[in-house]
Parts: sequence; structure tokens; C-alpha cells
Amino acid sequence: QNGVMSGLMQMLLLKVSAHITEQLGMAPGGEFREAFKEASKVPFCKFHLGDRPIPVTFKRAIAALSFWQKVKLAWGLCFLSDPISKDDVEKCKQKDLLEQMMAEMIGEFPDLHRTIVSERDIYLTYMLKQAAKQIELPRASENEPRKYIPAVVVGVVGMGHVPGIEKNWNSDLKIQEIMSVPPPSASSRIFKFVLKATILGLLGYGCYRVGHRTVQYVLSIPATQTYIQRLSEIPQQ
Repeated sequence: QNGVMSGLMQMLLLKVSAHITEQLGMAPGGEFREAFKEASKVPFCKFHLGDRPIPVTFKRAIAALSFWQKVKLAWGLCFLSDPISKDDVEKCKQKDLLEQMMAEMIGEFPDLHRTIVSERDIYLTYMLKQAAKQIELPRASENEPRKYIPAVVVGVVGMGHVPGIEKNWNSDLKIQEIMSVPPPSASSRIFKFVLKATILGLLGYGCYRVGHRTVQYVLSIPATQTYIQRLSEIPQQ
């Protein structure tokens, strides 16, 4: 529904998630499930999913990568087999190690970091600021002065987004630009056409081979040969 490349990318990321779950015995995203569980216990609490929609992030990320970067990234995700321990997770909670990992990611895939991390930092900050706006109390009449109370907001985000949120908090944010999906490049359109043509060609060739072998098998059956011989002996009118 969201495109071939976006679907393949999501399948690869699900593979990574399954790998982490198998290694640690727990699925990623447990903090968000826990937040939802705790929010349901608070009277009048509104639970809001404040991250940018996944299809938009995937499409923008894929559009930002060159063809060879896509191949390199897909290869790395396909053959991800590095062991992960709970000690490794605890080490990732250290800010300096986290920043080091982010720096390595920026160096290898700078455009991917921009779309998956930096842009979502902006989006998450914007949504948190919207949620943190003061709440206006109801007034008995229009002449009564307006009264506000501060909103109480608990934001649950990944550690990698905390520095970006702090950095963008006092900025005037606009999210229209990072919500648009750029049109596919010429190389991407050519690749999709070649991929579809290859798949259809292989499918057609497979059908031809199967059909050809089936016809040969049917003609080799004695009963079929006898029937064809009788047809040939019928005098033409």
C-alpha cells in the first residue's frame, strides 16, 4: 500500500526487531507499551501517539538515499547477526556512548540520520509543545477574565531523541516541510520499471516452460497418441 521500497524497508526493520527480541527476550518499544498502560490508570488522561507517521518517515528516508546506499543498507539489515546482551543495552543508556553511535550513523548514512532522527526530533518537539500549551478554564460569561492552568505532560521518547528535543525546544518549529513526501527520482522510477519488467518476464517465462513441458507430457501419453492418430485417419469432408 505504501510502495515496494517502503514495504521492503519495513520488512527488514521487522527482521531487526525480531533479532533484538530473540537476543534479549523482550521486544523493542516496551517503554511505550508501559506508558500506555500507566496512562490508562490516570483519570482524564489523554494518550497521544506523537511520532511522525511511519509511511512518511520511510518514504522520506528512502527518497534521501542513493541507489547504492539503499543496497548497502538492505544488505546490512539482511545479514544482521551481531549478538546483543543486556549489558550492551545498559551501555547504550550512557549518553557519551549513545552520541558515539549516532556519530557513526551520521558518517555512514547522513541523509538517513536526517530523516529518521533529526526530522523526527523536530516533529516530536512540535507535538510536545502543542500538548504543553496552557489549558483555558471555562468562563461563566464573556466578561469574566480568561484563566489558564498549566498542562501536565509526560513525554516518553527514545533516548536518541532527547538531545534533539532539548535543542529545538525554544525554536519556532514548522512541520509542513518534513511531512511532505518528495516525488521519486528518475533513477528510482527506472529501477522500479526494470524490477517490474524482470518479475513479469520471469513469470511469463516460467508459465511458458511449465506449459511447454505439460503439453509434451500430455502428447507422450499413449492414449493421447492413439486419439490423435484416429483423428488424422478421419476422411476430410
